[in-house]
Amino acid sequence: MSEDHTHVQEFFGSRAAGWDSRFPDDGPAYAAAVAELGLREGERVLDAGCGTGRALTPLRAAVGASGVVVGADLTPEMLQAAVRAGRDRDGRLLLADVAALPLRSASLDAVFAAGLIAHLPQPGETLRELRRVTRPGGTLALFHPIGRAALAARQGRQITPDDLRAEPNLGPLLAGSGWRMTSYVDQDSRFLALAVRVD
Repeated sequence: MSEDHTHVQEFFGSRAAGWDSRFPDDGPAYAAAVAELGLREGERVLDAGCGTGRALTPLRAAVGASGVVVGADLTPEMLQAAVRAGRDRDGRLLLADVAALPLRSASLDAVFAAGLIAHLPQPGETLRELRRVTRPGGTLALFHPIGRAALAARQGRQITPDDLRAEPNLGPLLAGSGWRMTSYVDQDSRFLALAVRVD
């Protein structure tokens, strides 16, 4: 396992048990972001870096009983917290690195990724892997329940021009990874960038 993976697992593993109680009011923001993916009954969707699985329930509601919902995360403790919360009923949980997914190419209609991109050691590589598992024309949602400025304030830091999630940085990163950004919202109440897989 790489040092980057070890750091991520240590960071999230030690916080997993209390993660949901730290952010008890995020549910509506997750549901609204999932709605913007435009999923249909029977589609197949991945929650990449699913953590405690807060997106799994709205994703299951969007694709219905005939759809497929998969949650993948690198941290065992986060997946255990998802099981304790009963969210494994809404999707299949995989202990996996989202940069090397055990999924067939073009097997998904959409990918939802909450709070993921800032924790990726090689974001371009991971975005290319997410593209690989998504069908042509499939969609990607990069989401956070609060915007960049609000998150920086919560963490006691300033936003810098090299912030990966800044629109001038994120657009080219997505384009270089086989995605075309179709919308970008960065407000105090949420961050949501939507993209479509291009060929």
